[in-house]
Amino acid sequence: MHSYHLSAQAPTLDIPGAALGLAQRESDTPEPGPGQVLVRLRASALNYADLSFLAGHMPHAEGLIPLLDGAGEVAAVGPGVQRWQAGDRVIANPHQNWLAGELRPPNYGAVLGGMIDGTLRDYALVPETGLAATPEHLSDEEAAALSCAGLTAWNSIMGGPPHRRVCAPGESVLVQGTGGVALFLLQFAKLAGCRAIALTSTAEKAEFLRERGADAVINYRENSAWGDSVVELTGGRGVDLAVELGGPGTLPESIKAVRPGGRLALIGIVGGMGSVDYLHMIPIIHKALTLFANSMGSLADLENMLQAVSLHQLRPHIDRVFPFDEAPEAYRYFAGRGHIGKVVIRHD
Repeated sequence: MHSYHLSAQAPTLDIPGAALGLAQRESDTPEPGPGQVLVRLRASALNYADLSFLAGHMPHAEGLIPLLDGAGEVAAVGPGVQRWQAGDRVIANPHQNWLAGELRPPNYGAVLGGMIDGTLRDYALVPETGLAATPEHLSDEEAAALSCAGLTAWNSIMGGPPHRRVCAPGESVLVQGTGGVALFLLQFAKLAGCRAIALTSTAEKAEFLRERGADAVINYRENSAWGDSVVELTGGRGVDLAVELGGPGTLPESIKAVRPGGRLALIGIVGGMGSVDYLHMIPIIHKALTLFANSMGSLADLENMLQAVSLHQLRPHIDRVFPFDEAPEAYRYFAGRGHIGKVVIRHD
């Protein structure tokens, strides 16, 4: 079995902030035990969290196999497995122990690529409840792009477990950028019958977003006070949901953009770390906003999302696919932030 591992002894890939590199290793292919499934991984995909792990922000990252996203087919099953048989095409759920409902301590912690070994390897042993069936119309590369970013977007629209406030048809959603989560969010917002207002940095990306259903696009480089522009575009009301992906640099404008009584999904820090003046947080109180995060989702969430993807024949937008032996280059390309959508690694 071939695999990559986070290692302080490996070159750091020339990525700013990286404390660890990738070391490729060989080992014996494992055998599934009771209740386990051996998956032949055919593709994996990168997420912003993977750069954070590369920076050494997670404890005990040394030696860990990275990446949250992965898809392939069942190679073998252990005694007692009933959900799967050899040859089934599957997608790994990033939260291996979170099956349904509210995230609680007993089912928290087994996160692929961050707390347990991830998907940048040929074969993986997982519990039979850690997998969902791949929609038939998707390639392995497309399937691998779905779980982390797709679930994050899906549960933002669905209101986040456990006490959901689903986006209703006719409501408005703020989409930040053209990354993996943003493009899934755009797809799911339109699927829910919502109006989507998108932020981007170039005229080319603005046209790309319009072609994919954005009802309005704001160039945040040309308009730093884009929160006010979002309010204007909604007739002075503000959006019903803003999905905050940027972090401290964008949070104050996102708060501005949300209507009184609206919702703010706190998801990412792709704009970098920093601090926020509490003065910018006061409108959360004045407007009685609801803040929530979803930490991707459970197996039930993943299966529900995949049913919608299958029914509507949705496909993720893949920017570029790298071969397995070029995984370090895939990391470098992803860290350069020039991609639109997902960056995928094919496991030949």
